[in-house]
Amino acid sequence: MNLVDQIEQKEMKEKTPEVRIGDTARVHFRIVEGNKERVQVVEGVVIKMRGSQNRKTITVRKVSFGVGVERIFPLHSPRVEKVEIVKHAKVRQAKLYYLRELRGKAARLKEIRVQRVKGKSKASKKKSKAKAKAETEA
Repeated sequence: MNLVDQIEQKEMKEKTPEVRIGDTARVHFRIVEGNKERVQVVEGVVIKMRGSQNRKTITVRKVSFGVGVERIFPLHSPRVEKVEIVKHAKVRQAKLYYLRELRGKAARLKEIRVQRVKGKSKASKKKSKAKAKAETEA
């Protein structure tokens, strides 16, 4: 590992949420205005992810007063307080730039309902039950 990688490794956050394209995320971002500091919350759809390790960024798009607003957040920045995932959506593309042209109901994404049961999703629990049943029969 070279010197730059070592310095970047120290700056990385230990726990970042698993953000995917199409998720509706709520980003708590610290803003400095003059000598005051406050936390601003931005909630919108993650339309783009890029970078890796501590250079990873997400682009969040929201519509505010009829105007589309996109903001880029570095995930490992000390200014990003936390990132909450509000809901997941089914998408088939890596970049959702097509949402820029859509308005109103047309800009909605199909929601995926993930039901967590003790750390596993319901679907993976069914698969593991079927696998255990097949092993006992064999």
